[in-house]
Amino acid sequence: MAETRKEKDSLGLVEVPARAYYGAQTARAVENFPISGMRAYPALIKAIGMVKQAAAEANKALKLVDAERADAIVNAAKEVIDGKWDAEFVVDVFQAGAGVSFHMNANEVIANRANEILGVPLGTYARVHPNDHVNYGQSTNDVFPTAMRLATLLALDGLYPVMGALAESFSAKGREFDTVLKSGRTHMQDAVPIRLGQEFAAYGVAIAKCRAAVARAADELRELGLGGSAVGTGINTHPEYRALAIANLARISGQRLTPAEDMRWAMQSNACMGEVSGALRGVALEVIRISNDLRLLQSGPNTGLGEITLPALQPGSSIMPGKINPVMAELAAMVSFQVIGNDTAVAYAVQAGQLELNVMMPAMAYNVLQSVTILTNVLGVFDERCVRGITANAERCLHYAQSTVSLATALNPYIGYARAAELVKESVATGESIISLARKKELLSEAEIEEILDPAKLTEPRKLVGD
Repeated sequence: MAETRKEKDSLGLVEVPARAYYGAQTARAVENFPISGMRAYPALIKAIGMVKQAAAEANKALKLVDAERADAIVNAAKEVIDGKWDAEFVVDVFQAGAGVSFHMNANEVIANRANEILGVPLGTYARVHPNDHVNYGQSTNDVFPTAMRLATLLALDGLYPVMGALAESFSAKGREFDTVLKSGRTHMQDAVPIRLGQEFAAYGVAIAKCRAAVARAADELRELGLGGSAVGTGINTHPEYRALAIANLARISGQRLTPAEDMRWAMQSNACMGEVSGALRGVALEVIRISNDLRLLQSGPNTGLGEITLPALQPGSSIMPGKINPVMAELAAMVSFQVIGNDTAVAYAVQAGQLELNVMMPAMAYNVLQSVTILTNVLGVFDERCVRGITANAERCLHYAQSTVSLATALNPYIGYARAAELVKESVATGESIISLARKKELLSEAEIEEILDPAKLTEPRKLVGD
């Protein structure tokens, strides 16, 4: 059996692997773009399969493509959606502008599979042609941005529950640690007491708010320019095609989708991708902050804060026996750095459009989908293998709560800021606690000291003594 077959495109003959479901234009792209070895994310392949199914159904209903061809295209597209032909999507992530090569990869795979369904050999296109039938009424310029937006929506559906679970895990730790008293810290210096549970509950709120911000940004992806064709004017499309194709796509994908208010805008602007990427960057920034807090709170065990213990997952040193590192918190930070870098690439790509088209969409699609994918993966393991297993070192926390010189803050309303500051200086110099000094100097009665300087009562708003 021959190893290759010959196909012809507008530039001439091309050698294509004999059993490949892709064709001439894909083969040229493989030759032209040997850049990264990275391929499209499965979500993008699935999304473009959905677009092709929706378009074929619309073209069949409008009698623009005959039923036999349209049905074969629909069946082939469904197989693409199911991931059956992922290995046939061989174009590098870094490719021709606007995603033309990826789009033709999809058209050729679906055309060849549709022909095979109809009993026609691969590479002949005797019944179903990649351009004339699979791509009828379409252009890369409306298909790729539609697929990119849809792929992002589909991928985000996997991120939301992971973020929700992580937020709840932090909230659960907030409840578990609610009675654990510790010293707060600002500027990395002793501050007034706080409960460990209050810190963890705040982490839960932070993640929940990030999740909501991503969902708000993603809503902008739901306006689609499918039907805009080459420049957003709808050339070579049926007047009813646009609405019908998008309605089909909403049904197929299970996503709430609507035709764009202005098809030209949907093609010219990819601000919505920038907004989603920016929201993912916001997640990354909070994850870095929280993971750094966890590493600091666990630092030690003997020469650091040591207020919490993270699960021990693996030996932490090739030379220091018994050392355990906060590996999941470190991992979460590193992945978040990548997300921030991806956002920078997306930002440059979003601003790089000219006139009727932004040709930098492949870079946007890859970076946003990578950010969603790695955040989904890392936040899941961070939650399951780190956050849920955190324990509190309550005795150590209480020691710090009783030792913080900022307990003197509670005395301000009673002895004034200046006298309280003198107590702080003396406490730092002698090592004697604020409570002990206040008692020794008889600044307040014993009852007042117990009431005012009770660290537990300093973690909530309350009326002052004598109010």
